[in-house]
Amino acid sequence: MSTSYTMNGDLRIAYEDHGGHGGDPLLLVMGTAFSRFWWPPKFIATLVEAGFHVASYDHRDAGESDRWPDQPKANPIASQFRKGKLAYTAAEQASDGVAVLNALGWDGAHLFGHSMGGLVAQHIALGFPGVARTVTTSAAVPAAASRLGLLRYVRPGVLVKLSRAKYPRGPEGDVAAAIGYARMLAAPDYPLDEEYAREAAERDRACGIDPRDTQAQARQTGARWSGPGPEALTVPLLSFHGDADPLLRLSAARDLTAAAPDSRLIVVPGVGHTLPGPLFADYVAEVRRHVDRWATSAPRLRFSRAY
Repeated sequence: MSTSYTMNGDLRIAYEDHGGHGGDPLLLVMGTAFSRFWWPPKFIATLVEAGFHVASYDHRDAGESDRWPDQPKANPIASQFRKGKLAYTAAEQASDGVAVLNALGWDGAHLFGHSMGGLVAQHIALGFPGVARTVTTSAAVPAAASRLGLLRYVRPGVLVKLSRAKYPRGPEGDVAAAIGYARMLAAPDYPLDEEYAREAAERDRACGIDPRDTQAQARQTGARWSGPGPEALTVPLLSFHGDADPLLRLSAARDLTAAAPDSRLIVVPGVGHTLPGPLFADYVAEVRRHVDRWATSAPRLRFSRAY
């Protein structure tokens, strides 16, 4: 598939149409530090086979989308507590996804967000009424959680491992680093698919992406949300969370689904902070059921405001 671009103000956002024309529109929203290349091709193919028209995009500061100027001494965790003006807000970050929907000619879509992408998907639904038809999250935290609350969801051990991992500079080192970081987020029962990870890492490298770019990651995680939390969602929410997630505690998903008015939590045994290849069909079947039960064919308006 080839890369397309759309503008969100002065910002160029990269996206990809994966096919399935005529199916239910579904936008994939990736997490921090990863480009759209990290959506497993077999997962996308399974979604298309299940009757979805699938697209994905790169967040600002990721993949082939535009990047902000670097800031000194940026850190993804410390960015949660930084005072003063940040690079962009969470609403602006979410508006990139809406710009992609408009570029595709979609008045609305079902959203599937993984990790930080699950948070961004909530922000799209909360900040741009009428755009989201349903929301599905995987390994995500609830919108509007306090900074201290967010830290309580995070398991510090994997952050220490990620920060201490050392890889040589240069193309091969960059690829090895990306695969190594992704491997640490998987779980023993469902280890990382190294073949697909290498392909994604090499595509990242071809775009000049450094997986050790903590400055871009800090800007993404530091984008602050001033709108309501999941209790204000007006569309149904489905949340997946692996009980072996080495990064986020299960309490994140429990709190998310407890707050959202119309929600369902699926705890997946043995799964880490990655999408497990052997369970793609099961995940997609649940998403299909979620959409079939709750999606409406009523006309949707393009966004006009954000919190």
